[in-house]
Amino acid sequence: MNQFKKKMYDLSGPKTAEALNKRRFEAYYCSTAEEAVEKALELIPREDTVSWGGAMTVDELGLKQRLAQEGYTLLDRDTANTPEEKQAIMRQALTCGTFLMSSNAISKDGQLVNIDGMGNRVAAMCFGPRQVVVIAGMNKVLGTLDDAVARARNVAAPANAQRFGLSTPCGLTGQCGDCTSPDCICSKLVITRFCMPAGRIKVILVGEDLGL
Repeated sequence: MNQFKKKMYDLSGPKTAEALNKRRFEAYYCSTAEEAVEKALELIPREDTVSWGGAMTVDELGLKQRLAQEGYTLLDRDTANTPEEKQAIMRQALTCGTFLMSSNAISKDGQLVNIDGMGNRVAAMCFGPRQVVVIAGMNKVLGTLDDAVARARNVAAPANAQRFGLSTPCGLTGQCGDCTSPDCICSKLVITRFCMPAGRIKVILVGEDLGL
């Protein structure tokens, strides 16, 4: 990573974590991916069943593999043999001990912005799992809430639509078309501006570019 961008992340990351803490999230800044993985493991009780939403960041960090190696009980929808079994695992995940995810964008004043197609990821963030651990690279931290929403809609959604091979306008053109396509990847837009109960949502900011 460019040394000046890295320096910027290391200077601004703790300030964003402080803003999140003021909104009753439990937030941490980790300078490296390795530190972030260790912090995540520290936050997840051994007795917890762990699941996750679709999150490239969690995959990039190799956290799922570490959890398996450490002997955690996992609810992994990718192990399903049928669509029905996959849906059942996704529903089970809504009552797990720890749910892992990233955030499509975060404003500098500590608000999380997430956009979803099916809604299972944002549903878990809002209610259900005992705790949610959000891991996000500093590339997802923007200035204002409007900036964060714009990133979710105009950067994260088109990139994810292309990753999933969807035939939405953004999947075909790379730009948001404010569509009502059957494949719409932004059917739910959730802004989490305050954590209730306090500390249920843990946020790990990472001083690297991670995810889409």
